[in-house]
Amino acid sequence: MNAIEIRNLSKSFRGMYAVDHLNMTVPVGAIYGFIGENGSGKSTTEKLICGHLVPDEGEIKLFGKEYTDAGVRARVGALIENAGCFPGSSVYQNLMMQAINLGIENREEEIRRVLKIVRMEDAAQVKFKRCSLGMKQRVGIAMALLGEPALLILDEPINGLDTDGMRMMREILVDITKNYGCTVLISSHILGELEKIATHYGILRRGSLIKELSAEEMDSRAQVFVSLKTRDMNAAKELLEKEFADVRTEGEYIRVYDVEDTASIVEYLIKNGHVVSEIQKNKIGLEEYYIELMSKKEEE
Repeated sequence: MNAIEIRNLSKSFRGMYAVDHLNMTVPVGAIYGFIGENGSGKSTTEKLICGHLVPDEGEIKLFGKEYTDAGVRARVGALIENAGCFPGSSVYQNLMMQAINLGIENREEEIRRVLKIVRMEDAAQVKFKRCSLGMKQRVGIAMALLGEPALLILDEPINGLDTDGMRMMREILVDITKNYGCTVLISSHILGELEKIATHYGILRRGSLIKELSAEEMDSRAQVFVSLKTRDMNAAKELLEKEFADVRTEGEYIRVYDVEDTASIVEYLIKNGHVVSEIQKNKIGLEEYYIELMSKKEEE
């Protein structure tokens, strides 16, 4: 069973498609990285899934049922745009108001549970307006986790966070899926961070999904390359082009693609009078893959 199945979903505003016949599948237990440029339709899609907007056409199923089903709706938690908290109330008070609104029994126990998940047990009495951006995002996630949802939808939860904030957010999201059995749909522009936790990706462009793949598929498609520096970069590049099929200058480095044996490259350069000052083997990451994919679409 899939947590989300979307078929032929469309939503327009003033005659312009924000979501254009979208097809999308999110497996149960996934951390699904939802990627796209500003205005590509990510937030609109998330609002449609949550029932905040009504689609023009298409089908949305959650855990095999229509997304309008009351039972399945109760299994969805979301943080879209902001947490919607009262600034002058404490973290605990905001969570309590939301728990009452949701009709949750054993409210105090449930609040303790979600505060533990988001690492905020010691900040329960802090007023929301005194919270840092990272804390506010974690409060929003805690509110979305009230009632033990099976699906969590997060819109840009790591944008604007510092390094420690992003690290903690990664740990929380992995914890939610591994230890609490929750599927996570997360949109973000910070692809390097998303790459560290996502199990699946959906790449959106102009309201349509142009690529959907697992992290394993992404890894298998990623080109291996060796990047290096020498004293005379131009001469070294010309020399390498005689021996290797795909050699490019990328920033301050020469990249030799589809080659894993760094020793053979070093040996070849030294033999021809070039000293290698820096060399490393790597793979194309999510960000480069995304940029390349978008460039190809522009050319079509």
